[in-house]
Amino acid sequence: MRWLRRLLLGLLALVLLIALAAWLALRSSLPSYEGEARSAVSAAVALTRDERGYLSISATNRADAARALGYSHAQERFFQMDLMRRNAAGELSALFGAKALPLDQGRRLHRFRYRAAVALAALPAEHRNLLDAYAAGVNEGLTALGARPFEYLLLRQAPRPWQAADSLLVIYSMYLDLQSSQGRDDLAMGVLKGSVPPDWYAFLTQHSSDWQAAIDGSRVQALAVPATPLPDALRTAKLACVGDCGLQDSRDIGSNNFAVSGSLSPHGAAILADDMHLGLRVPAIWFKAQLRWTEAGRSHQVSGVSLPGTPAIVAGSNGAIAWGFTNATADWADVVRLRLNAAGTHYQSPQGELPVTRHIERIEVAGGETVEHTVHETIWGPRLAPPFAEHVLRWVAHDVEGLNLRLLGLERAGSVAEAMQAARGAGLPAQNLLVADASGRIGWTLIGALPVRQLDDLNLPQDWSDGRQGWRGYLSAADPAWPQVVNPSEGRLWTANARTVGGTALALIGEGGYDLGARGQQIRDALFAKAQLGEADLHDIQLDHRALFLQRWRRVLLDEVLTPAFVQQHGLADYRAAIEHSAAAASPDAVGYRLLRAWRERVLEQLFAPLAGLLESRQLRLRDLKLAPETPGWALLQARRADTLPQAQASWRALLEQGVLDSRKQILEATPSRQLADANWGEHNRAAIKHPLSQALPLLGPWLDMPDTPLAGDRHMPRVQQSVHGQSQRMVVAPGQEARGILSVPAGQSGHPLSPFYRADHQAWLQGQALPFLPGEARYTLILRR
Repeated sequence: MRWLRRLLLGLLALVLLIALAAWLALRSSLPSYEGEARSAVSAAVALTRDERGYLSISATNRADAARALGYSHAQERFFQMDLMRRNAAGELSALFGAKALPLDQGRRLHRFRYRAAVALAALPAEHRNLLDAYAAGVNEGLTALGARPFEYLLLRQAPRPWQAADSLLVIYSMYLDLQSSQGRDDLAMGVLKGSVPPDWYAFLTQHSSDWQAAIDGSRVQALAVPATPLPDALRTAKLACVGDCGLQDSRDIGSNNFAVSGSLSPHGAAILADDMHLGLRVPAIWFKAQLRWTEAGRSHQVSGVSLPGTPAIVAGSNGAIAWGFTNATADWADVVRLRLNAAGTHYQSPQGELPVTRHIERIEVAGGETVEHTVHETIWGPRLAPPFAEHVLRWVAHDVEGLNLRLLGLERAGSVAEAMQAARGAGLPAQNLLVADASGRIGWTLIGALPVRQLDDLNLPQDWSDGRQGWRGYLSAADPAWPQVVNPSEGRLWTANARTVGGTALALIGEGGYDLGARGQQIRDALFAKAQLGEADLHDIQLDHRALFLQRWRRVLLDEVLTPAFVQQHGLADYRAAIEHSAAAASPDAVGYRLLRAWRERVLEQLFAPLAGLLESRQLRLRDLKLAPETPGWALLQARRADTLPQAQASWRALLEQGVLDSRKQILEATPSRQLADANWGEHNRAAIKHPLSQALPLLGPWLDMPDTPLAGDRHMPRVQQSVHGQSQRMVVAPGQEARGILSVPAGQSGHPLSPFYRADHQAWLQGQALPFLPGEARYTLILRR
């Protein structure tokens, strides 16, 4: 048996050698944090990091600062940057193989690689030079690594160099994330419009009158349940929905921001709070950075969060102003209904019959042959994929006006007024911009390109062939119609993805599927609850997970549904006790909150089940609609007319009671112990913040992913928090008072698992700890020299 022992020892030695080689390769790809490195900077640049990896860059000019930022981004986050450019360009198959091909084919509809080149050529020289410097820094940082980033070792791929246009693709990737409907909302609204009478269409699609907090004071009046019976599309489920039948209960890709004027703050400067709600992953989407440089004899310092792949501080403070964003959730795309000839090769336009143009997109596939994918385009934009090929998508993201680097103007703005002006015409996914300045002023406006449209209805597909309808360019930066609110008398501003303005401003920007408004109303009321607010007060609002929105549902459940007879019949004493005692907030240990939330969702799903089936039969989803189900659902529940009950339901009481039984059963089946006492909110709402490769390589999950931790918070409350989506950063800062500010992100600064910064912020973010807005004492220093 000696030979067997030798064989086993030999195999063990081989495994250890392979493991050692892998570890050495991984170690070699660590970023450089100390010493000196070569770079084509015009003068030496210092890159310092504090104990959590917060980066500070000191340069003699803005171009060198951009180069150094690119260097650092590449060393810490290159794989993340690469995924974002490939996501927009439809080039993931070249990295992951054929399994990414369907996603790439969908992305190629937009031809963003081509559009990025067009946008790049249109940039002013100053911005083009900045992108060139950043790209050069990225490639320097990538080359300076001792080995390629570990993800490429695992994928057996080589990273491709960064180009200036790739930074624009990263912005397009944010367009895809923040404006994801891409015409499906208009198509779904068209189905709804054609399936119900006009009074029911208006009732179903109304804005909420119960939950509204527009900052211009505008209000909407409730539309009552129509006097006619429930339409057949809502009454009878001709086809049961079997796929994605869920409600669009909230606009999860959103954010909160709010500000108070200097008259309400303890130091006289206005204070801004901002938490952007995006997908949670490893590494975090944002990278904390401070840039310092000199320009025309003036020193500049900008601190906040940067987006790896781009050279700007996206949200932060420059000492004179602080700024942050929420997704505007207005209407930035329309669907054109084509009039095609019999062969489908030509279409009617205001210029007469025109040919549909064809573009061949070649998609590289790792381990396979290159695939050719055809994109058909018109003068208005690309034709949608079947079964919607008789429609065209008209989207801001497809125009050169939709993409530029004018956001950089916020770095130099010295007041709210200057920031408002700089925001007009900036090319990025349109956002609610809030600004606070050191003199105490605050302001709101929309940042992004605003299309000027002549359409009968912004929510439905339209025929543009005769020229009567269409887009008429973009709103000029000098146009007084540009929406803004500056220095309101009450000294408070807030946005949370709901309807922000009314009147002519709302008619201009339209409806992109606004959030219900409960979150914004809770923020507004918290701001008015105190006469003076400091940074800690605004941070507390960000962490507020009280379930105020659900309390009216709780009263119905306790007062009308959970009667003694019903509770006794079904053994629901523990269910009722949980609703009574632990449904006030989305706390990890709250059983009642989870039960109440699930019951409400089940009731609404039953109400809208026929409509879900109808839309699925048209290859659409209920969640595609620009419809907040709470508004019509609650009104129907209050009226409880027999003729507005879906056919599958015997009575309103039966519907509500069945909602209890169904949702309770579902929760118990998902609870390992099958005990209601263990079915708390944290058991369901657990962090799933993972590295992109851990799902493909599950053995690496414990090493690459953040801990599987119960989370406080949910939708419809300021602390938006779900397993894979939530507050991607929390920032509170007053310009000129940055030392009092707060800034934290999930996970950490670095994307390298051996870096001391890989998980640096995570525990603080989980616990709601107020980390400093500014970098701390320098622990590491790297000098870039020529």
